[in-house]
Amino acid sequence: MWVLFAAGVLALHFPLVGLWGQWADGLGIGAPFVVALFVVWALLIAALAVIVERAPD
Repeated sequence: MWVLFAAGVLALHFPLVGLWGQWADGLGIGAPFVVALFVVWALLIAALAVIVERAPD
């Protein structure tokens, strides 16, 4: 779970999101970029659910 936490911090950390935002604005894809952030967030939650469900009782 620590690896998942680190991946989430890196993926959603403000400086990286700012760089991705500038890149997306430069390409003219602002709205899909926001949707992509929510997709990354949802994938992190889904991965956590899979890890928790597979854990032995």
